[in-house]
Amino acid sequence: MTITDALAQQTIELPSWAFGNSGTRFKVFAQQGVPRDPYEKIADAAQVHTYTGVAPRVSLHIPWDLVDDYDALAAHAAGLGVSIGAINSNLFQDDDYMLGSLTHPSADVRKKAIAHHLQCVDVMRATGSTDLKIWLPDGLNYPGQDSLRARQDRLADSLAEIYAALDPNHRLILEYKFFEPAFYAMDIPDWGTSLLHCLALGDRAFVVLDTGHHAPGTNIEFIVAQLLRAGRLGAFDFNSRFYADDDLMVGSADPFQLFRIMHEIVQSGALAPDSGVNFMLDQCHNIEPKIPGQIRSVMNVQEATAKALLVDAAALLEAQLAGDVLGANALVMDAYNTDVRPLLAELRESQGLDPDPIRAYKASGYAETIIAERVGGNQAGWGA
Repeated sequence: MTITDALAQQTIELPSWAFGNSGTRFKVFAQQGVPRDPYEKIADAAQVHTYTGVAPRVSLHIPWDLVDDYDALAAHAAGLGVSIGAINSNLFQDDDYMLGSLTHPSADVRKKAIAHHLQCVDVMRATGSTDLKIWLPDGLNYPGQDSLRARQDRLADSLAEIYAALDPNHRLILEYKFFEPAFYAMDIPDWGTSLLHCLALGDRAFVVLDTGHHAPGTNIEFIVAQLLRAGRLGAFDFNSRFYADDDLMVGSADPFQLFRIMHEIVQSGALAPDSGVNFMLDQCHNIEPKIPGQIRSVMNVQEATAKALLVDAAALLEAQLAGDVLGANALVMDAYNTDVRPLLAELRESQGLDPDPIRAYKASGYAETIIAERVGGNQAGWGA
């Protein structure tokens, strides 16, 4: 398979919430033309696919994206050339979850959290989605607040009940985050904890790796390699960060890190469509326009992937086995320092796309159209 063949097969899922208003803990910044419902979110996401050709799925967040008729929503997506991707649960916006959701000391609260996931499974069935994505905000602020071990036991029981409700073609993909919103201990703080729960659940439970959910200096590509080696990397959420959190555009803070990650993905064969790894953007665009921000992010991933594909795997292995430290590193660095933008422009032209997706989107007039048409109603945003 050629480099262009591999790039042509690449797909990147988009998050519905990226197209709504968002901001910081201090302020949500409103923009003109922002979607007012899930239908308009999907319409905006479809624009990204129209101009990049590699973003055919849209991930939904429940209850933010609840609608009365999911058959109609799925048909709406199909009519725009995209489909529904992973279904994300929400355990962080209900007062009952102040002390936890799936790990809460109260059996009634845990039951409520489990019921929410069963609702998400119903949405999966109605939309054709196969992935239930769980990020757990549960944790402790103070030593002694609750039992660390008991919370893990409750979590295991809750996850087992959710897992049992999945259909045979469904997967449970479990995210982790080493800090925030809990300050003393998160209940799923790292990939090891997520992996242990997935191994206990069964062969349809996988780890979600989010590039922004690690301590500074963490070697993320090592984690990628380990999870691929174990066959348990189910999804990869692209974003970036400088100090904390993860809402910046992928590749904006450390493009070399993104390249190193994609190198491990390529070397392990995980870029292939049948690898079982779902690649997705998980970003919120606070000050930049939403659709161009998503387009630029997709292009950043494509560029890192193209550079990773340029690494001469045979020569690299030879250098590694020979103990040629500088030679091996030079092969990797030469690939990273190559300008792959002309290659990607040629690929887009061969697919009937404009070689410059940002330029093509701006020239389409779509932004002006939605600003004029989306007047009145409630704009979608973080938490809606």
